[in-house]
Amino acid sequence: MTELEAGPIKRRKLYEEIVSRISEAITEGRLRPGDQLPSERELRERFQVGRTSIREALFALQRMGLVAIANGERARVTQPTPDMLVGDLAGAAKILLNQPDGIRHFQQARSLFEIGLARFAAEHATEENIQGLRLALQANRLAVGNGKLFDRSDVAFHFEIAKIAVNPIFTALHSAMAAWLIEQRTTSGKAPGSNKAAVKAHERILRAIEARDPQAAEEAMKSHLDEVQQNYWKAVAR
Repeated sequence: MTELEAGPIKRRKLYEEIVSRISEAITEGRLRPGDQLPSERELRERFQVGRTSIREALFALQRMGLVAIANGERARVTQPTPDMLVGDLAGAAKILLNQPDGIRHFQQARSLFEIGLARFAAEHATEENIQGLRLALQANRLAVGNGKLFDRSDVAFHFEIAKIAVNPIFTALHSAMAAWLIEQRTTSGKAPGSNKAAVKAHERILRAIEARDPQAAEEAMKSHLDEVQQNYWKAVAR
């Protein structure tokens, strides 16, 4: 029996067992998105537990994105989405950003993520994707000198790259990362000439994607994000 992991069995709380049973029913398709769960009274009778355990279970399921709870109505099964998944991390992300080296850790995560997206884009972009990038770059170029508008057009250009993978998890992560690092973008954008430098960097990234050159796209994105980070830390030091 060496294939079985040894160790004590953890005793679950009542609400955790209820969560397990309901989430299993959802996963197996016995409960589908839009279905209403039984009332609290019915759940108490079915599981032979008190009101507190039922409510703790329902709140846990809501935090997991599996059910929605509205006042005066029975809980309803929801359809989890990548946006919901990432959105639930927003509070934790803010706390992590405020920890020592928190911003650096997020900057590193963004770089790794976006460098990979740029490489993927160079390998898989369609003509339609490239046209979308050209339009986003043009809007970015026209917004130079207009703080908030430039920031929005900057995010939009990078988002076009994220869209190329046609993966909702990537686009959800990209939007979340842009929101979490908004202070970095605003601060680094105040460096003299940073807007024009960003546009030139975007031009290099686009040329690499147009040329279907993954290595050049990767290097162009890395150089761009390194420069953004350097501008940020210089501004913080000042």
